[in-house]
Amino acid sequence: MADTAERTLRLLSLLQSGRRWPAADLAAALGTSPRSLRRDLDRLRGLGYRVESLRGPGGHYRLAPGGALPPLVFEDDEAVALAVALRVAAAGLTGLDVRDDAPRRALRKLEGVLPARLARRVAATAAAVEPAGRARPGVAPDVVAALGEAVAARRRTRLVHRGRSGEAVERDVDPYRLVVLRDRWYLFAWDLDRRDWRAFRLDRVASVAPVGVPFTPRPLPADDLAAHLAERFAERAPRHRVRVLFAASAREVARTTVRLDGALRPVSAETARYEAAVDSFEWAATALALTGLPFTVEGPPEFAAYVAALGERLRAAAPG
Repeated sequence: MADTAERTLRLLSLLQSGRRWPAADLAAALGTSPRSLRRDLDRLRGLGYRVESLRGPGGHYRLAPGGALPPLVFEDDEAVALAVALRVAAAGLTGLDVRDDAPRRALRKLEGVLPARLARRVAATAAAVEPAGRARPGVAPDVVAALGEAVAARRRTRLVHRGRSGEAVERDVDPYRLVVLRDRWYLFAWDLDRRDWRAFRLDRVASVAPVGVPFTPRPLPADDLAAHLAERFAERAPRHRVRVLFAASAREVARTTVRLDGALRPVSAETARYEAAVDSFEWAATALALTGLPFTVEGPPEFAAYVAALGERLRAAAPG
């Protein structure tokens, strides 16, 4: 009976992914026979879940919306990401128009059933975050969770981090705080190679690995790290602001604009506006071209003229 219940919960988790599952793939993922799969599907239907059978070779299944909210099943990383998001929402940083206590009520329900190992991950990650605004998409939840745990444990960590050029470099750091600032997630850490404080953008972090050595905390340069970083960024304020409209979704743009600091806003499901502060039009044009996505320059006129002239030079360089 225990195996049946465990398999049914796993089946529910797979169906909640939103994809259409061929019967053979679903049975293989569960390690069961097609006959047992049909019985498990009937069991879910008996519990009130609307499992639809779709026509096609071998049959397909999907979970359809129901008349009421049924119980949900989460994978470990999904539960951690949801709990941390609810903690941020409870702090009033999402801009959602919901009852003031709704995120807190949802968080209490979730944390009440989290296993101890996941509760520790959630607490460590949330305690390490210093939010000063909302963040754009593009950061892997496991990166945030791993760094949050490293901050809480005061554990030296090795990052694989991409610089503005896109080159990946290993950096050994002592992690102190995660900061959400200017639409971005940052790790504020002591860089062991440069012997100085550094802020690493998390959307440029490819991997995180513990070095295994605890570190003794140093005095932080400021009590309010978000304000400290904002001041540092302002000191290096670039000379130009450019604005473009991408013919791509905001999520797709977020994955490709790793070489520019800027603000990304969805306009529709297929378009997104990107505003970036840059030191030169040359760098901005190059970085935008390297995204491989179609875009239209909206301003300033000088940048539009530069991009047009650059396009003419490139066409002339490849005659025929």
